[in-house]
Amino acid sequence: MRGLFRPAALWAASAVVAALIAVPSSPALADTLLSQGKAATASSSENGGTGPANAVDGNTGTRWSSVAGDPQWIQVDLGASAGISRIVLNWEAAYGSGYKIQASENGTTWTDLKTVTGGDGGTDTWDVTGSGRYVRMLGTTRATGYGYSLWEFQVFGAGGGTGGQCGTTDAALNKTSSASSTENAGTPASAAFDGNDGTRWASAAGDAQWIQVDLGSAQTVCRIDLRWEAAYASAFKLQGSANGTTWTDLKTVTGATGGVQSHDVSGSARYVRMQGTTRATPYGYSLWEFAVYTTSDGPVIPGGGELGPNVHVFDPSMSSAGIQSQLDAVFQQQESAQFGTGRHAFLFKPGTYNVNAKVGFYTSIMGLGQSPDDVTLNGVTVDAGWFGGNATQNFWRSTENLSVQPPGGTNQWAVSQAAPFRRMHIKGALNLAPTGYGWASGGYIADSKIDGAVGPYSQQQWYTRDSSVGGWVNGVWNMVFSGVQGAPATDFAGKSYTTLDNTPISREKPYLYADGSGYRVFVPSKRTNASGVSWANGPTPGTSLPLSQFYVAKPGDSAATINAALGQGLNLLLTPGIYNLNQPINVTRANTVVLGLGLATIIPGGGASAVKVADVDGVKLAGFLVDAGPQKSDVLIEVGPQGSSADHAANPTTLQDVFVRIGGAFAGNATTSVVVNSDDVIIDHTWLWRGDHGDGIGWNVNTAETGLIVNGDDVLITGLFVEHYRKYDVEWYGERGRTIFFQNEKAYDPPNQAAYMNGSTKGWAAYKVGPAVNTHEGWGLGSYVYFNVDPTIEVENGFETPAKPGVKFHSLLTVSLGGNGRVNHVINGTGGPASGTATVPSKVVSYP
Repeated sequence: MRGLFRPAALWAASAVVAALIAVPSSPALADTLLSQGKAATASSSENGGTGPANAVDGNTGTRWSSVAGDPQWIQVDLGASAGISRIVLNWEAAYGSGYKIQASENGTTWTDLKTVTGGDGGTDTWDVTGSGRYVRMLGTTRATGYGYSLWEFQVFGAGGGTGGQCGTTDAALNKTSSASSTENAGTPASAAFDGNDGTRWASAAGDAQWIQVDLGSAQTVCRIDLRWEAAYASAFKLQGSANGTTWTDLKTVTGATGGVQSHDVSGSARYVRMQGTTRATPYGYSLWEFAVYTTSDGPVIPGGGELGPNVHVFDPSMSSAGIQSQLDAVFQQQESAQFGTGRHAFLFKPGTYNVNAKVGFYTSIMGLGQSPDDVTLNGVTVDAGWFGGNATQNFWRSTENLSVQPPGGTNQWAVSQAAPFRRMHIKGALNLAPTGYGWASGGYIADSKIDGAVGPYSQQQWYTRDSSVGGWVNGVWNMVFSGVQGAPATDFAGKSYTTLDNTPISREKPYLYADGSGYRVFVPSKRTNASGVSWANGPTPGTSLPLSQFYVAKPGDSAATINAALGQGLNLLLTPGIYNLNQPINVTRANTVVLGLGLATIIPGGGASAVKVADVDGVKLAGFLVDAGPQKSDVLIEVGPQGSSADHAANPTTLQDVFVRIGGAFAGNATTSVVVNSDDVIIDHTWLWRGDHGDGIGWNVNTAETGLIVNGDDVLITGLFVEHYRKYDVEWYGERGRTIFFQNEKAYDPPNQAAYMNGSTKGWAAYKVGPAVNTHEGWGLGSYVYFNVDPTIEVENGFETPAKPGVKFHSLLTVSLGGNGRVNHVINGTGGPASGTATVPSKVVSYP
């Protein structure tokens, strides 16, 4: 969460390191173009046709252009560290008169290679001396009223794309360590090398203190990460030694501000130490963690490749009967396979198809065009015949990026949780109920256009974001809209509607598409105060990445291979299947995309986490399911380590259609499903589910205490589904958090009231805001109880928050399903009880 030690602006961090000096421009000899075709990102793009990839494509007829504002940047990932000798900028008419050329090993800490003032556009060629994996142009002063615009951004040098990558494994973890002093017995040197952010080393209060680690053998050290406690060093040296006696400076740091620091270094050492020279406080030096990374000279892992046997690709030249036969065969396998192992994705190339895709479990239907209207089907449908007309268990399936022309005028999509409906155009009406109008338990629509009316009918709750509808017929308990053109006006007291005119911050999910060069992944840009679909006035703004910039993973791949690919600079595409991994997927690079197809499923083994994300900008996690393993994990998904403090407001990390399951397929266990420590994170549609049916189910079988803990500040959640955890389902401790739509059922299976007590309080609230939080807001939040083991159990409050002016809620409800249990109050003793067999919600329109 945000603390006292937030770094200044990202580019200011380069002041910490010694700048490399650029020499005057002159012809460069024996250098190689390293940047062409590599992954490029930017602070912004003027529109969808001027993305950063255009500046590294070798085509002087295409360009990157930014929005009109300072500062702006474009950067390229060379794929591996390389010596950099020359930079060529081919400016369009909108050029930079002032800018910097910078390099970085990690995409976070930057070193100036060249500072330019008084630039006059045209073609700039600069000879520089330096090295890095990432190279960027940081524009500081525009020469025109427009943004910055480059036909080409070329980086020349030696190396790149071969061995010598900085590794992703902490070589100092649990290694022998020592220090000049310790504050007390509870703060030994070893606490800084134990991988635990809750333990620390602290020295005596004096300068010239040090802490060192023995790596066990001489190794090439490429990066050192320091996680400072409040007592940090404002000046220090990072040093290496072959014998622990004679030391060589790897880096000298002055003017440091504490917090989490990452320092690129180069040198061979068996012993590594931090030599403190100036304390920032009257106390000693104190480090939560001291990590050392070494160079890996392993083989380069290639990007791209085949999508595997469970990705079915169609084009319009194929017969409709043949396509329908394949769709039907997989649906027959998947219709009732709620906890089966099949995973499938059906991809339709641009064209029109006379087929109806029935969508079963773990099945994704996707268009491969750049617009939803590039692909048209007769139907993408879900019903509930397999479950007697009850759609409350129609989970884990998806459709995106295509249009539907239903012959009968209405497309049916009768689903409940974890069934995203994204980037769709329904040329008619949309029915969200099963045949016979049996129960359905909620769902999610985003970035979609429905020409006719949407009929929820028996749907208990639903969330729709940044879309357009031709009308909304009704709803049972909780219908929430943000940025939806055509949505009904707010009427929660009399009906079930909560409507926000726009969505404060959103970024659509990355999606796969195809062009003449093959498969690509499109990464949409962030939107602010959005309303309506992102593709209403032309292509969705964003960045296109070729599949060659992704490691295309297959079931059976090891976590070590996946992490090596990520450490090499590739993004990750998880093809359909089940991935049994013995260590977490570690995402350490800014702007990394991790995209799953066909509900690709990760099962962590040995009590490991499934995914860990560093405190970096712009990571995108999307489209996969985590199934907790049999050995209990502390946390399944962690976004930012404990104590994260960097500001990511300009480029937030997003989790979209990322689901967690504990039990159901087997007896899985995890203490907490998701922990968000980073600031500015967007969670856009998640279902965190402690199973209430299937295999491995029971109060003391699939144990899981909490679904979601938010420690970061300025976190926004749009579409939050969390169910059946044994204590609080959601705990929120970061400031300025916002939730738009929350659906919850408390655990079904506490054996009795005595087993379901929070101290002296009956039961656990579904959604708790921590007592120290001053600002928090939520819209459209509902919690239900169904205690099927002991129907006499009570919950005191559905929602528990501090009573402060800045903590506000709109449209709250609690429900007792069939009178199986009772909720005494909606929030903080406010709102009448939810009880009785009539299943009538208790509502609070606004609080306080």
